[in-house]
Amino acid sequence: MSKHAASGRRRAETPAAPLRPRSTDRSTGRRRAETVQRPLGASAQKLAIGAAASGLVLTVALPTTAAADIPMEQPTPSAAPAVSADPNVTLSFDRAALTSKFDPDAKLQGLTVAGMDVTPAAAKGTLATPLESELVQASSFGYRVSPITGAAGELHTGQDFAAACGTEVTAAASGTVTFAGWHALGGGNRVVLDHGNGVETTYNHLSAISVSVGDKVQRGHLVGASGSTGASTGCHLHFEVMVNGTAVDPLGWL
Repeated sequence: MSKHAASGRRRAETPAAPLRPRSTDRSTGRRRAETVQRPLGASAQKLAIGAAASGLVLTVALPTTAAADIPMEQPTPSAAPAVSADPNVTLSFDRAALTSKFDPDAKLQGLTVAGMDVTPAAAKGTLATPLESELVQASSFGYRVSPITGAAGELHTGQDFAAACGTEVTAAASGTVTFAGWHALGGGNRVVLDHGNGVETTYNHLSAISVSVGDKVQRGHLVGASGSTGASTGCHLHFEVMVNGTAVDPLGWL
């Protein structure tokens, strides 16, 4: 067959497939996405089994900003009422004062005395001064040269306070009179008060005694008058503090 004959022949055309009308349901003919089930982990399986057994429904709480979108009402401050006063009136303001009362007798009774182990910090201020006037030391507690014999190394068992003869001598604390009379060992007219807990005070060289044995006296009660009786070189008060029978420095208690 010649080329010309081949070229004049028409090729058979493949009939076009008729167009299918489009359905109004767009999902027709499409394949639905299949849900892929993934195996649960061990902890998730236990949680799911426990929830199913108890009839609980598990929900997931997601954070929300709904509350933040609600405007908060700000309280409106109310103005304080105005205070007015008569310009001719004087206004004064008093500050309440806090006061506390020290009770030396209660502190003295609270001391636990064991020998001479009472510290000055614990005893300080528990005894009042035995003279109404200011105390003037004439001879201190401790070892000294005796003004009577001139011997060295004598233990002066109290504090000597200078006072004119006849000066009132008062109780250093509340207590009971256990001695009131003449002291043969040099104290002259002497008064001894028992304050409890092993604490005693003595008042020596008195020109007069105003109490008797057994009397209950209060702090500041008159017990006698200063003098120069007994082993004394002049008018004064020899004041002692005894703890369980042993003399201690009175200055640690006044």
